[in-house]
Amino acid sequence: MEIPPQSLSPEQILRDPLLNKGTAFSQYERDLLHLHGFLPYHVSTLEEQVQRSYQNFTKRRTELGKHIFLSSLQNRNEVLFYKMIEDRLEEMLPLIYTPTVGDASLQFSLLYTHSRGIYFSYPLKDKIEEIVDSIPRDEIDIIVVTDGERILGLGDLGSSGMPIPVGKLTLYTLFGGIHPARCLPILLDVGTNNQELLQDPLYLGWRNQRVKDQEYYDFIGSFVKAIKKRYPKVLLQWEDFGGRHAANLLSKYRKEICSFNDDIQGTAAVVLAGILAAVKAGESSLAKQKIIIFGGGSAGMGIAQQLFSTMIENGLPKEDAYSNFYIIDREGLLHDGMTTLHETQKRFARNFSEVSSWGKGSSVFLEDVIRQIHPTILIGVSAQSGAFTEVAIKEMAKHVARPIIFPLSNPTSKAECSAEDVIRWTEGKAILATGSPFPPVDINGKKFEVAQCNNVYIFPGLGLGVIASGSREVSDLMFHKAAEVLSEHSPILQNPAKPLFPGFTQLKGISKKIAFEVGIIAQEEGFADKISSEELSERINAIMWAPHYER
Repeated sequence: MEIPPQSLSPEQILRDPLLNKGTAFSQYERDLLHLHGFLPYHVSTLEEQVQRSYQNFTKRRTELGKHIFLSSLQNRNEVLFYKMIEDRLEEMLPLIYTPTVGDASLQFSLLYTHSRGIYFSYPLKDKIEEIVDSIPRDEIDIIVVTDGERILGLGDLGSSGMPIPVGKLTLYTLFGGIHPARCLPILLDVGTNNQELLQDPLYLGWRNQRVKDQEYYDFIGSFVKAIKKRYPKVLLQWEDFGGRHAANLLSKYRKEICSFNDDIQGTAAVVLAGILAAVKAGESSLAKQKIIIFGGGSAGMGIAQQLFSTMIENGLPKEDAYSNFYIIDREGLLHDGMTTLHETQKRFARNFSEVSSWGKGSSVFLEDVIRQIHPTILIGVSAQSGAFTEVAIKEMAKHVARPIIFPLSNPTSKAECSAEDVIRWTEGKAILATGSPFPPVDINGKKFEVAQCNNVYIFPGLGLGVIASGSREVSDLMFHKAAEVLSEHSPILQNPAKPLFPGFTQLKGISKKIAFEVGIIAQEEGFADKISSEELSERINAIMWAPHYER
């Protein structure tokens, strides 16, 4: 953090979280910036500020209360906020993101105290370019944008979804080193179909049913055009869009503006990393797996496509690769007798003649499929709490030495089952990863650590690599390479009793390695200008910001 411009008033400096050092302003800086009298006399070190803030933090009794405290700190002094988080990653991460960010989103309108990010509301659709031009930063590296339709597993929260882009960008800074001044959270307020919000007198969004069809896509198009005009080199991350729009927007804009969808591609990549490590730990291969994906939305189909593509790359014929997948959605196992499947689902649908005798009528559900195929891998992205029953998990464990089970829906209240349930029902045999954090499980004196299969293992490093290389596009191969790099750092490969994913304290280093490999891929695919490996490494190191005060 540099010394603020002398043209600013003391009030302006102390109210800007990117300029404010609080009690850490030196006597020289207080002289220069006319801050005497606006601060207590003692000059604090950053470490003293962290200690003071942490003691205040511990007095908050609830997780939401702690989240609110941290958000307030972020809005007051970004260096102090990031330093405190960085020093206590394992403790703080669940509070600044999943699962607590879900509660913050649910109560966003009630808790709102400070403007952070930019809102584009549909009634102001004619002012989109004007709003973009008014953004006070000329250089932005990354934007995370949502329309609030599918916030985590909580559904349509409209403009209350803003904590999601804010939280994601916080993780970009923590683990990808992207300077907070070069990050921009955006909420596209196109209404909400959530009746509780529409009837809530405190709801802060546009109180209208969601805009749909061509009106919706025209609005998105105007937004993309304006952003691209002002920030032509920005990386845009689509986040928590509804299933009907997520794939369409990715397909339409990924070549027009450097962008990706984290729910589709990021989730698929981190799952792939976990599966690659789990399969290797079990001394097997991906081609030999029978995979159930419980949830046929954008995340589930993204996972299926990523795993399928990896099988193909490893030499498995397409027909054999498709035969390894069983996708279960609301109406049961996807099969070709269903008339409502979209194109991606159709590719993974089973032949109805094959499965017609498995269930009742045309519907085949989870326990039916498990009994019939004896799956080795079960992945949940359904947001259906309790969907992985004791009967289902025990039946799976009956036939597989080490079943791979990923209940990934978040927040915790939406998980298909708890970590403790999986471990107890499989007698500790399962290779487990969850979407939300769970505490270690103690069974008969044996402690089981629970790995969190979180997109944060992928997107900060990928984004850093795209920015450092100057890539003009985000490719599927970049996600595949990121997954490979992450899988190589799995603790289970060194000790079968260890979790699938490394601790968060290792993640900044892993993100640098992912960034380097992504930068190489960008050049090989022709999306970035050729530079030497040494220059790419130098760019990555130059970008990576750490929380400290300049003196």
